[in-house]
Amino acid sequence: MIAPMNRAKRWLACLLLPAFAAGAAAATFAAVEESFLDYLDAASAVAFLESGMTATFEGRDLSGWQGLAALRRIDLDRGLAEARSADESAVAAMRNTLATLAAEAATPVACSDAARRNLAATDMRAALAECFREHGNRLQFEGAVIDRGTALQLLHVIEEPARRKAVFEAFAPLWAAVNGRNEPDSPYRRMIALAAADARRGRSEVDAAAGAIGSTPAEVERWLVQVLEAWHDASPPQPVEPWDYRYLNSEANRLLDAKIPVESLLATTTRFYRDTGADLGELRVLFDLAPRPDKSPVAYTDFLSRGRILDGTWRRPRARVVGTYETGGLFALNELVHEAGHAVHVSAIHTSPAYMDWPDTLITEAFADVPAWSVHEPAWQRRYLGADAPEAASLRAMFGNVMLDVAWSLFEMRMLRDPASDPNQVWTDITSRYLHIVPHPEVPWWAMRVQLASDPGYMVNYGLGALLTAEIRAATVAAIGPFDTGNGAWYRWSSERLLQFGSERSTRDLLHGLLGRPVRPDALLAQVRRCWPAH
Repeated sequence: MIAPMNRAKRWLACLLLPAFAAGAAAATFAAVEESFLDYLDAASAVAFLESGMTATFEGRDLSGWQGLAALRRIDLDRGLAEARSADESAVAAMRNTLATLAAEAATPVACSDAARRNLAATDMRAALAECFREHGNRLQFEGAVIDRGTALQLLHVIEEPARRKAVFEAFAPLWAAVNGRNEPDSPYRRMIALAAADARRGRSEVDAAAGAIGSTPAEVERWLVQVLEAWHDASPPQPVEPWDYRYLNSEANRLLDAKIPVESLLATTTRFYRDTGADLGELRVLFDLAPRPDKSPVAYTDFLSRGRILDGTWRRPRARVVGTYETGGLFALNELVHEAGHAVHVSAIHTSPAYMDWPDTLITEAFADVPAWSVHEPAWQRRYLGADAPEAASLRAMFGNVMLDVAWSLFEMRMLRDPASDPNQVWTDITSRYLHIVPHPEVPWWAMRVQLASDPGYMVNYGLGALLTAEIRAATVAAIGPFDTGNGAWYRWSSERLLQFGSERSTRDLLHGLLGRPVRPDALLAQVRRCWPAH
């Protein structure tokens, strides 16, 4: 995931600054762009220090960077007010980046604040996200405290059904904090009503994702249903309890568990990327992976510094990856490779300062899975783990989770369309219909993903993103050959075709240049069929 918008309190982006005298000398546009990068670097330093990994960065503490960021924002706003540019798209790109920062929560909130009836929509989402930090980081299981990511990993590998159910039930305090007793005015149900109202006034995450590929929400929903129906038709019809779903699809996780200790996660990830032409050390990616209290409840990647020309030489952007890994395993490894995919994306951006940002969220998430899906290919496992799982079993382990992402995407689309719906029932209808999961409408077990609380509609970037990932992987292989076991051309080719442009080119243009046609679900449907070859 790219940096969650409501995690850090980047109040600096929300400064309201007075207009400046009209008689001041007009700034050159190049100077404004430089000021833009200066401000973004200071804001990134603030976010880095707020994350808690270290107390200082490049000789300044948090208050020092906050003060510098405030000064740089004054310079930037003055320049934007005075500068003249023939390139209106560049100005719009900078303002869009600043607006994204400004959308973050401006005031500190706690999980308990979600009970308040007078919270604004942004603060309501921030409060619910804090529930994942306060409760999701402190799940109680067998006398120990585990975090949400560890619990999800355990659901793939614990042999005893009763213990799996106990892990599942450890989420109960989190679910209660997010959805109360599922009353019509529960925290989540009030939040989704606010989000739906916002969506009616403007574009939602769903609208943005569909529009990014020149599609419509209705067509995207049809594709999601088509993918879920393909899984339903191919998979065994026996009903499965929700706490057993991951286990039954995760034979590969258990077969390979001993080959993926926690201390091997980063080394294995680094070796794979080096073989594809992306040396994470040379790219100076900063990894923040050790557990600590009150750490972000979700793995994410963000800019640490933006790319720019210094003394006539290009200094590439630098990324940082945040995650918590108390255990190893295939699930954790896939997530880390995904986050490192975001990091190499950041490092590849080589464009003018105004566009020195992520492209839209849909292709950003989709691209990170292009290398991450390789983890579940037996050839990759033989090379990087020294052992492999049977192909169908390994693919089921991944696509079983992808189907949950597709189901969550459909869940959010339906909740945003009809926010008065019972979320437990909407989720039960989807998972029982398409995933053969035993109905449990009394349990809000949909509330396992932070994004559902922090960024309503965001999950479509994973569900629809899976279609893009499958398309990009197929097009990449057709152009440069396989890359699951390394291909030194992969990073250069991907950078030239997709990554270097930052926010300058639209997803629609990037994919049309790559595919020569609109996106289709066919490549993802072909991957689903590989999961169940006997059917």
